[in-house]
Amino acid sequence: MSTFEIDGDDFVANGHPFQIISGAIHYFRVHPDLWADRIHKARLMGLNTIETYVPWNQHEPQCGSWQQSGWLDLGRFLQTVADEGMYAIVRPGPYICAEWDNGGLPAWLFAQPGVGIRRNEPQFMDAVSGYLKKVLAIVEPLQISNGGPVILVQIENEYGAYGDDSSYLEALVSVTRGAGITVPLTTVDQPQSDMLENGSVPGLLKTASFGSRSMERLATLREHQPTGPLMCSEFWNGWFDSWGGHHHVTSVADSAADLDDLLAAGASVNLYMFHGGTNFGFTNGANDKGVYQPVVTSYDYDAPLDEAGNPTAKYWAFREVIAKYADVPDEKPVAAAPSAEFTAALTQTVSVLAVADRLGEWSHHDELPTLDALGHYSGLALYTTEIDATEPAMLEFDDIRDRAYVFVNGARVGVLARDHHDRAISLAPSRGTLTILLEDQGRVDYGSRIGEPKGLIGPARLNGERLGRWSILPLALGSLASVNSALNEAPVGAPGWLAGPIFARGHFTAPDARDLFLDTSRWGKGAVWINGFCLGRYWSRGPQRTLFVPGPILTPGDNEIVVLELETAATSEVCFVAHPDLGHTES
Repeated sequence: MSTFEIDGDDFVANGHPFQIISGAIHYFRVHPDLWADRIHKARLMGLNTIETYVPWNQHEPQCGSWQQSGWLDLGRFLQTVADEGMYAIVRPGPYICAEWDNGGLPAWLFAQPGVGIRRNEPQFMDAVSGYLKKVLAIVEPLQISNGGPVILVQIENEYGAYGDDSSYLEALVSVTRGAGITVPLTTVDQPQSDMLENGSVPGLLKTASFGSRSMERLATLREHQPTGPLMCSEFWNGWFDSWGGHHHVTSVADSAADLDDLLAAGASVNLYMFHGGTNFGFTNGANDKGVYQPVVTSYDYDAPLDEAGNPTAKYWAFREVIAKYADVPDEKPVAAAPSAEFTAALTQTVSVLAVADRLGEWSHHDELPTLDALGHYSGLALYTTEIDATEPAMLEFDDIRDRAYVFVNGARVGVLARDHHDRAISLAPSRGTLTILLEDQGRVDYGSRIGEPKGLIGPARLNGERLGRWSILPLALGSLASVNSALNEAPVGAPGWLAGPIFARGHFTAPDARDLFLDTSRWGKGAVWINGFCLGRYWSRGPQRTLFVPGPILTPGDNEIVVLELETAATSEVCFVAHPDLGHTES
């Protein structure tokens, strides 16, 4: 029987001291058909372990609707790691941050009155226990003692930055051990005294998260944990991007030097990230530390392996460092050829407002409910009511979460944007239908605003008077069947540009089954589907100006592209380019 344990200051695998040299790959951000490729390239860089988070809100998007197949087949992912001859670290949260929508916590959880998030509160712990038991039922037979790859499981995630409820952490340990997990359990926190003390309990191995000044951070960790292996379980070798910001990169030389320091000190490490992948669909998170900042679609993270799975300069630099401390295979990844360059056209269009009735069920309310109260936890929704303003009027809400397009009698009036702290807009004298298209741009994933409800936060007021009698339609975009039905009825002909909100459809033949990069630089704001698969959001604000198209979603013949343009696209041309454009870096 294989074993993995802690002995003094060492990890010990099968009776021998073992230095973990790990890299993060999130299975839920990578097409399953590409898992083996990414994991193989990790081993070729010299890694011996793969780490992943587990996103509760993807596995259980609605209470009781558990999913673990396809993209969410954690068992298959871990077996793929084992097939490559590597170990695995699993971090099931329940909170994961990860720049992921709501930090991985399901939005439905917050609808329970009085629920205590990330603390030892009965409602929360009941839900968490159910979740962990399902996840750990997948992990338990794949532990090293059972012939599997799993050597560590993490409890919570950077809890010391959030709370100090030790009974909560102890309850998580109890659930985890009760589910048959026998491998060592860890916690991770930033190397600050209060966080390290509040984020763990006796019996758990404390690890640290940082991206520089390795020796200083390890010394801080050792002060708070006199014995046990030293480990940086999140070595930040890159960073994420937010819409409207710059593309973050980190110095290859500096990151390699800090990695060298870690390994030379005998510390174990997990690269965050080895391969970042993509926030496909509407899964991106957001930050709000006074200004709301949604995360972009690409999670390239300036990682050693880029978003499309290609080695970067950082890959080769890290490989050279790792070779000083561990055996690195002679085999090297083959450099990818540039992606195919070609164009197509969007030839059929239909207004979102015209097709709305096909996209869900209307409900009617005297006062504004949140979208969460309607069981709608992602995407877009339409709101309508009637107004009669004989003079210029001011429309006002308590808050906008997150972006609202305002129309009167079908004519666009303006936009209310959370990131601009907008709450009011002026209306010309008008009588008729007020329509608002609301976009949830991603839930906050870090800090006290996790779990806040989405939508138009009321009451709504027109010239100071409450505005009621609302009809609300959450848009169901999980399947595009209704959209395509409407597009089938639309005339064929390529418009020169697109005036949103509008769905537009086109077709193309891919030269081969390789990955593609879709150029969105001349489009405004929206989302794209290819063959029914949502690539994610685009926005002219940048920094990201291409969307990654994984080859496995393409077909040898006809491929369908549907674009949801919310604002204005300067062209209806569909342009695929040879290389990604993730934006300008900070000078």
